[in-house]
Amino acid sequence: MSDGKVKKDATNKEIINMSDAAGYLDRFVGDVSKKSATKQILIGAGSGWATGYVTMKVGKMAAIAVGGGIILLQMANQQGIISIDWNKVQKKVDKVSDKVEEAVTGQGPSWADKAERFVDRKLNQAEDVLNKRTKKAKKWYTNLIGDETGCKVNDLHVFLVAFAAGVAIGVGTA
Repeated sequence: MSDGKVKKDATNKEIINMSDAAGYLDRFVGDVSKKSATKQILIGAGSGWATGYVTMKVGKMAAIAVGGGIILLQMANQQGIISIDWNKVQKKVDKVSDKVEEAVTGQGPSWADKAERFVDRKLNQAEDVLNKRTKKAKKWYTNLIGDETGCKVNDLHVFLVAFAAGVAIGVGTA
């Protein structure tokens, strides 16, 4: 027998097996409207429970997959493996939300909404710049005070105290 013939026979057997399963289900359930009220309630409750159970399991798996993917992307972004242009993402989200708002309400966003989004975006950019410069500021500060464990007196400290004292004496005697 040829390979194609074997595959065709296997497919036909699967179809027959599936039709057998449909036959069993049809014999078990049949035309529900012709059954007694008790059987209708039991079949409805059982099928509803099974549907809910399967939906919850599939929903949990989907939520874990989507949430895990987002977490992995964020970790990769923080490690520098990938780079996400959040401004571009935010602009696309704003465009989509504008279209949805226009479709729902019949009018687009007001100029105040657009101005608020613009200011919010600029504040986020400023915050990102400040966060990047935090490391430099921390390094400068630790160099100024000595080290990370605490203040250690060095020549700069003596100079600054002497300078402040000189200014105070000069202001006091003037």
